[in-house]
Amino acid sequence: QVQLVESGGGLVQPGGSLRLSCAASGNILRINFMGWYRQAPGKQRELVATIPAAGNIRYKESVKGRFTISRDNAANTAYLQMNNLKPEDTALYSCNVGVTVPRSTGGTALGDYWGQGTQVTVSS
Repeated sequence: QVQLVESGGGLVQPGGSLRLSCAASGNILRINFMGWYRQAPGKQRELVATIPAAGNIRYKESVKGRFTISRDNAANTAYLQMNNLKPEDTALYSCNVGVTVPRSTGGTALGDYWGQGTQVTVSS
C-alpha cells in the first residue's frame, strides 16, 4: 500500500507565494512520475504540473513562469512552488503519483495514487 501526505496549502493574498509538498511512503520500488492537479468549484480537474522520473516536465500554460515543480528522489517527495498567485489559482490541489510496487506473488505492478488534497485560496 502507498500513502501520500500533502501539505502547504492555505490562504494567501494575490501576488503571494505558497509551497506544496507531497510525500509518498510505502513499499515503493520506483516512483515513475509525480504531479499536481487542481479542481475549482464547478470546474473539472485539470493538470497543473508533472515531473517524470526521466523526461520533460509539463506545466499548464497559465502557470508557466509562476509555478515550479521539483522532486526529492531520496525522500520520495514532490514540491510545487507557486509564486505570483492569482485569484484564479484558487482550487483544491491534489497530488498524483505513479509507482512501481512489488507483487506478493512475485514480479512488479504499476500503481496510481492520489492524495487527499490541500486547499489553496488566493484572495485579498
